[in-house]
Amino acid sequence: MKPTEIRELGLEDLWRKLTDLKEEQSNLKFQHATGQLENPMRLPQIKKDVARVMTVIRQKELAL
Repeated sequence: MKPTEIRELGLEDLWRKLTDLKEEQSNLKFQHATGQLENPMRLPQIKKDVARVMTVIRQKELAL
């Protein structure tokens, strides 16, 4: 997900996106541990997306 797309979302949408990303991240970690992960490069992508969303959430909270 691109940073410009993330910045366009509202706070509620960002929190929902964050929970979805964290859930997906835990599922991917489980698949990786069991050897069923098809695309291992998805793990760092999800990690970066989580960081981006958390950064934008913090920026919007400080702007309020």
